[in-house]
Amino acid sequence: MLTKIRSTANIGLTTIPIDVEVDVATAGFPGFTIVGLASKAVEEARERVKTAIINSGFDFPPKKITVNLAPADIPKDGAAYDLPIAVGILIASEQLPDEIVFDLKKQFFYGELSLDGTLRPTRGVLLLALFAKNITGSQLFVPEASANEASVINIPVYPIPTLHRLIQHFVKTKPIDTLSYLPIKDALDSEPPEFDLSEIAGQEQAKRAIIIAASGGHNMLMFGPPGTGKTMLARALPGILPPLTEQEALEVTRIYSISGLLPPGASLVTKRPFRAPHHGVSTVGLIGGGSNPMPGEVSLAHLGVLFLDEMPEFPRSALESLRQPMEDGTVEIVRVAGHVRYPASFTLLSAINPCPCGYLGHPKRTCTCSERQIARYRHRISGPILDRIDLHVSVSVIAVDKLSQSLKNNPNAITSCQAKKMVMDAREVQTKRFANTKIYTNSQMKNKDVKRFCILTPESENILKLASETYNFSARSYIRMIKVARTIADLDHKKDILPIHVAEALQYKQMV
Repeated sequence: MLTKIRSTANIGLTTIPIDVEVDVATAGFPGFTIVGLASKAVEEARERVKTAIINSGFDFPPKKITVNLAPADIPKDGAAYDLPIAVGILIASEQLPDEIVFDLKKQFFYGELSLDGTLRPTRGVLLLALFAKNITGSQLFVPEASANEASVINIPVYPIPTLHRLIQHFVKTKPIDTLSYLPIKDALDSEPPEFDLSEIAGQEQAKRAIIIAASGGHNMLMFGPPGTGKTMLARALPGILPPLTEQEALEVTRIYSISGLLPPGASLVTKRPFRAPHHGVSTVGLIGGGSNPMPGEVSLAHLGVLFLDEMPEFPRSALESLRQPMEDGTVEIVRVAGHVRYPASFTLLSAINPCPCGYLGHPKRTCTCSERQIARYRHRISGPILDRIDLHVSVSVIAVDKLSQSLKNNPNAITSCQAKKMVMDAREVQTKRFANTKIYTNSQMKNKDVKRFCILTPESENILKLASETYNFSARSYIRMIKVARTIADLDHKKDILPIHVAEALQYKQMV
């Protein structure tokens, strides 16, 4: 007997319908074969499915079983086909009562089976739900631990704890209730920041730069001796970013769902990502890749922050691979079998020391590095990467009296709550400005957008030209300084870019 069960495959963030065709033949030698460009993980489903069916109280037919995953030219990977294969075998072997009516064209089965028949958390459930919502009358049968991912999409979702429980639902001895629809806005919540700006002693210029970076989505580099607060400033940045919108939350959650990084029972990523990979990360780990290309850190930081602490310690090849995503907001992973594209619109925040020992220019400690060591250390970050970083900020040593004062209540210190209000006001200005475009922040503007939205007064233009001629700024740096000045003007609630805004943007263009 032949039966077809519907499922899906994910190629990057693109979902493709898959027909799991199961044939239990009465003739031929007993065997269990899976065809259709299946990976090793899919081929191993034979043992998982066979044992799960037996341990769930059913018979595994001692016949020739052929499973075809169609279309056959699409690579299949992962363990999500366990459930549709098991259901297909039970139907094709006629172990379910004839009166059961399956609307198999609109029912999607997706999930990994344990040997005892329990459904395990399976990545990619949200992508399945987004695909199925466009098919009228769709129903999803997914693992109970991953079902909440699909609850934010308004379609019937059945959380399945075990294979045996699923069959009880079908024979109507113990029906399973569908999940309640959870609107995205109800799933979002706000959490207090990990670090408050008021907890950081001094560093007023760096705090101002953090606010500018958050307001316009600008990349930022902090340089200074160890222990001056660079990491704390980085950790404080997520606390002043605007909350995710419904569309942004869905976009970020798709990436975490396909990566398998959503905790069991979670529904959405509720706050902007903050990724801080170790400097031993590989190029594939940073950008993404593998035989079945998966998102890297740049995509996991989409619409959030990518923090590279001790930036010169990262492999040169990994840093150079950041050029395209920093410029385009996407990363394209090319393989012989095809290519996938992941979004990677992040704010880069990096920190470096002035030299290998970290104490060059320190007022009280002596640097032990030679000039050659210092030059080699600084040359680990190429000019093109530095050219793509809008804000360069010196984080200097803090005096003891200021440090002592920071441990007391300082009513004049700016808090993360105040900074967040400034950032959200500036973002609101940008939202209105870019209403009918695909631009969200000033940093994403192309040259034509800069020409349209960034109006400089004659005095501002003269200052910018003089600075460019004096310091030989590249064309990219020239445009990026205008974008920073536009953000500063937004914070100042000014329509045009005034000389004071350009002057402040120029002071953040110190080259390391």
